[in-house]
Amino acid sequence: MSKKVLITGITGQDGAYLSKLLIYKGYKVFGAIRKSSSINDWRLKALEVHDKVELVQFDYFNVPKIIRIIDKIEPEIIFNLAAQSSVATSFKKPIVTSDINALGTIRILEAIKIINKKIKFYQASSSEMFGIASTKLQDEKTPFHPKSPYGMSKIFAHWATVNYRETYNIFACSGILFNHESPLRGNEYVTKKIISGLTNIKFGKQKYLKVGNIETMRDWGYAKDYVEGIYKIVTASTADDFVLATGKSHSIKEFCEITAKSLEIDLDWKGKGIETIGIDCKTGNTIIEIDKKFYRPSDVDYLIGNTKKAKTKLNWFPKTNFEKLIEIMVNFEVSLHKK
Repeated sequence: MSKKVLITGITGQDGAYLSKLLIYKGYKVFGAIRKSSSINDWRLKALEVHDKVELVQFDYFNVPKIIRIIDKIEPEIIFNLAAQSSVATSFKKPIVTSDINALGTIRILEAIKIINKKIKFYQASSSEMFGIASTKLQDEKTPFHPKSPYGMSKIFAHWATVNYRETYNIFACSGILFNHESPLRGNEYVTKKIISGLTNIKFGKQKYLKVGNIETMRDWGYAKDYVEGIYKIVTASTADDFVLATGKSHSIKEFCEITAKSLEIDLDWKGKGIETIGIDCKTGNTIIEIDKKFYRPSDVDYLIGNTKKAKTKLNWFPKTNFEKLIEIMVNFEVSLHKK
């Protein structure tokens, strides 16, 4: 009989890629979804696993209901990927963000403690917890200094995971994942916005793209590589926390430049600061503008992860570099225009 797993947030980018990986490895995958009139399962369909997972309604705010679902499924592992995952939205909805990300996590951990402490638990932690980092490279021991309600909520969930591991001897582990993208990224994320916007401009369906602070730097990897790391974390001999990253940081400006190059758009920059514009040298048209409304009230300027621990203990390392990641995303977006 197949081993069973439960994935919260299964319809998201990571949930879809993780489902495909686990199905390939022989697991029976259950996906927790919130009660809704419609299921946003396009990512599962894109990876052709929508008919291979079993979706169950899951009330993240009700411990007795969570207990009943987990008790019925009897999963070997629970992957907690569900979150209000938009940093920008967290500034507008800090209470909702905290209730889902922080308290939602501890409700599941409490259910495991009550039902069966042998159930393994994986928590999706985030590089946004570091915020203003005290070191050039961030690792598992770097102090947290969040700059958003999202980062704050993830810290609570992260320490709850550590606490239940140390206090109740539950196999509770976490992956502190730095930014990871893919063609399955949602349109609310700047990477997808850039890819989609510049592709639309290439095909004459959009005149220009508005972005926020293009000097912001992030450590960007490929989601498909990262879910392999998640699996290694939760199947390790000992429960622990690991940073997954590429160890290289790039600016949003660079992301725009490489995307434009992949689309054969000759992009050049004019002006400084908020007055910066991106020009298509072939047409002379302004195709990128800076809009201050896309700036966050408090932002993290620079993040870059140190994956020494993951490489040493898990033999995990990212396979896809920055340029290849953008190429994968651009090719997918272009294919949509050619259908």
